[in-house]
Amino acid sequence: MERTFREQLFLLVLCLSVLKGDSRYVENNEIPQDDLYTVFNLDLKREMPDIPTELIYRRSLRCLDMIAVEGQFTFTAERPQLNCAAFFMAEPNEVISVEYDHVDVDCSGGDFITVFDGWVMKGEKFPSSLDHALPLFERYVDYCDSGSRKSLRSSQNVAMLFFRIHNAGSSFTVTIRKHINPFPCNVISQSPEGSYTMVIPQQQKNCSFSIIYPVEIEISEFSLGRYKNIAKRTLPGCADAGDFVELLGGNTIDSSKLVPITDLCMSFTGPTQMKIGCENIVVRMVSSGRFINRVTFSYRLLNSQELQILKLNSIDDFCSTK
Repeated sequence: MERTFREQLFLLVLCLSVLKGDSRYVENNEIPQDDLYTVFNLDLKREMPDIPTELIYRRSLRCLDMIAVEGQFTFTAERPQLNCAAFFMAEPNEVISVEYDHVDVDCSGGDFITVFDGWVMKGEKFPSSLDHALPLFERYVDYCDSGSRKSLRSSQNVAMLFFRIHNAGSSFTVTIRKHINPFPCNVISQSPEGSYTMVIPQQQKNCSFSIIYPVEIEISEFSLGRYKNIAKRTLPGCADAGDFVELLGGNTIDSSKLVPITDLCMSFTGPTQMKIGCENIVVRMVSSGRFINRVTFSYRLLNSQELQILKLNSIDDFCSTK
């Protein structure tokens, strides 16, 4: 991936200019552009050596941080830090727990430490409110307002921590752990390539798999419990069917604001492929709860030549559509 595209991708997806939530707002962070690749290097996990289970990885927590490993992380304010956020990420089949080990902040003086069940960027959220089981206000849990609740667990493979510290010397320590999720629903992919099978076992809910890279995506299997294999692959007005899969694209993490590319509401086997130059591509399954629904797909990063062809075909305009 070219550096210029990486800059656009991470500046958009991680929104370093403005990090905002709905209950406690995190305002502008003045982060040098060169720090972008240090702070949000998703290769960190692959570079980490294996750590014996009886030991725990420890390091300082930065005001703006990305963490993809289990461990214990301590933030100590050297000066007032008013606009901080840490993004946590696990594997698709895992959820994340955030445990407070030590907290020394001034809640009455305006300090806060808030865990969000998902990610918030530029006021937009993953998973969207349409795809999450909890109402939005329950997804924010503030340490100071929750009776000093000691542990919280995410509903999907991403979570984040907002914090604001006014006094130098104030600190807190959290332990991040990962837990297997037997039926993962909403996922952000760590990698620009891979494969995944999404299954909803007779539950009324919506699940989204988000790929924050421009990719070619291939859907190899799609099965709805109410249909046998049918040659016809798409049906206009799939939203009326109650059970369907839709492919979305755009430049926001909130799936409710992405542009529909295609939808599927008839089962089939055999690959169907599409190249999409957007900075976020989502495979979203809507389930009525009456059937066992399943979709299998793979994806790979588009190379620079493929991206250039898509740009010539005005794909950028499509992806920018709100």
